[in-house]
Amino acid sequence: MSTVLSVDNLSAGYGRALAVRDVSFEVEEGEVVALLGRNGAGKTSTLLTLSGILKARGGTVSVGGRVVTPGRPYAATKAGIAHVPEERALFSGLTVRENLIIAGARGKSELAQVYELFPELERLIDRRAGLLSGGEQQMLALARALRQRPKVLMVDEMSLGLAPMICARLVSILRGLADTTGIAVVLVEQHLELALEAADRGYVLRHGSVVMSGTRDDLLLRRAELESSYLGGAVEQRSA
Repeated sequence: MSTVLSVDNLSAGYGRALAVRDVSFEVEEGEVVALLGRNGAGKTSTLLTLSGILKARGGTVSVGGRVVTPGRPYAATKAGIAHVPEERALFSGLTVRENLIIAGARGKSELAQVYELFPELERLIDRRAGLLSGGEQQMLALARALRQRPKVLMVDEMSLGLAPMICARLVSILRGLADTTGIAVVLVEQHLELALEAADRGYVLRHGSVVMSGTRDDLLLRRAELESSYLGGAVEQRSA
C-alpha cells in the first residue's frame, strides 16, 4: 500500500497556546486511522490544521507525496482532503438535494452512489437539512464529503448524539469505503471501542502530543494504560 496522507512534526495553536505539538502520523491507501484522547487533547485542532482552517506553525502535511499549503482550506480541498466537522456544517435551510449539489461533483451517477450508501437520503431528497434527525444529518454530511471524491476523509466525533445502532452502521460504511475504494480515513472519536472497531491503527493524543500509537490489537492489549493515563474511561475488550 502507498502512503496517502503524511503528517510530519505538525504544530498549531490559538494565540500563544499550542494545541498541536509536533504531531506525526501516516495513513496509507485503504487504511482507517483513529485519533484518540480526552476533550482538549488536540484531536479536533489536528483536523482543523490538516484542512487548512487552523494555520500550522510548523511541520508539513502531504497528500500523495505533495506538500499542502498550510492555512488555506481551498489548497487542502484541492489536494484531496475532505473534512466532516463535529457540527456537520450543513446548510440547514437548503434541501438534501441542494446540499449534495453544492458539495462538488455533479451527475446522476455520483448521486446514485451516494444513495446506495445512504438510501434514506434519496427518500428525503426534498427535505430541508435542518429538519433531518441527527443520524440523517450525519449521513448527509458524510455524503457531501464523499461527493468531493477525496483521497483523505476526516470525520470528527461522528457518534456525538447518535444512537449506537446508527453509529455502528456509519462506522461499517467508513470501513467498507476504505476497503473497496482505497480512501484514507482519519477518524476522531472519544468512544474508544467504536473507533478501534473500524480502525487499523490508532494514535493517542494528550495535551496536543502523540503519547501512544499502535495497531488496534496493540492498543487493546494496553487498555489499562489507556484507561488510567489518557482516556479516563473503561475499554471493553471484544473478540476479533
